[in-house]
Amino acid sequence: MINNSSLQKWDRLKQKQQDTQFVNTLIQGMNCSQFEAKAILNAVYETYQPFFDNSGAMKPGQVLFEVVSVENGAQKKLSECKMISVVLTLDAGEEDLQIKRQLGVQGLRRHRLERIVNEAFQQGGLLTIEDIANRLLNCGERTLCRDIKAFKDEGIVLPLRSTIRDMGKSVTHRALIVKQWLLGKEYSEIARATHHSVDAVANYVDKFKRVVCLAKNNYEIKTIAFLVKLSPTLTQEYYDLHLTIDAVPHRREELDDLIKKSRQTI
Repeated sequence: MINNSSLQKWDRLKQKQQDTQFVNTLIQGMNCSQFEAKAILNAVYETYQPFFDNSGAMKPGQVLFEVVSVENGAQKKLSECKMISVVLTLDAGEEDLQIKRQLGVQGLRRHRLERIVNEAFQQGGLLTIEDIANRLLNCGERTLCRDIKAFKDEGIVLPLRSTIRDMGKSVTHRALIVKQWLLGKEYSEIARATHHSVDAVANYVDKFKRVVCLAKNNYEIKTIAFLVKLSPTLTQEYYDLHLTIDAVPHRREELDDLIKKSRQTI
C-alpha cells in the first residue's frame, strides 16, 4: 500500500528547493509551460554560473577569465565560438615559491602553464597559446611552444584549443584518473603515473564522488554540473564511469556509503 502522506512530504520538500521555486514563479508569473520554465532555468545556469558561486570570494592570485568553450568544434571560427568564464590560479603563493626555488623560472612557468590549462579544461574551457602568452603568463609564444613540446616529450598532452583535437573524443585524463581510483589505486600511485599532483588527483576524485551522489539523488546533469563546477560533458562522463566501470569492492562500498549519507542530509 502506498503511503500518500509520505509522497506528499517529499513533494513538499521538493517545492522548497530554489530551482522548483524559480520554475513555479515562471509558470505562474509568465504563463510558461513546465518545459519552457526548465529551459530558462538551464539558460540562467549556463550564463551566470561564474557569478553564482557563493562558496566565497576567489582566492588571492586567482582571476576570472573568458575562454573558448570545449563544446565548440575544432573547425569553428573563433569569432563564432561560445565563450565561458573560468577561474584560473596565476599565483598559488607558497606552492609556486617552492617550485621556483627547486626548478627556477622555467620550471615555475611550466608548472603554472600546466595548472591553468587544466583548470580551464576542468571548468569546460580551452585556453589558446595567444591567451597564455599575451594575457596570462606574459611570455613569448615560441617559448610556450617549447614548453608544450617538453610536456609532450614526457607523454603529457596539455588541453589547449590547438591540441585538443589530437586527444579526439576518447576519455579525458581526469576520467582516466578516476578510473584508476575505482580500480583500487591510491592517490600517490595515480599521481606518479599521470604526472599530476596528489592534490589534483584528490580533487578529481572528490568531484566524481559529488557527481555520483547528486545523480543518485535525482539531480539533472546540468544542475549537477553547476553545483560541482564542471562542464556538463565531463559531469556526464563521470556518471557514465560510475555506471560502466566494475570498481573494486572497497571503492564500491565507499561510494555506496557516501550515497546513503547524502540521502540522509537532503
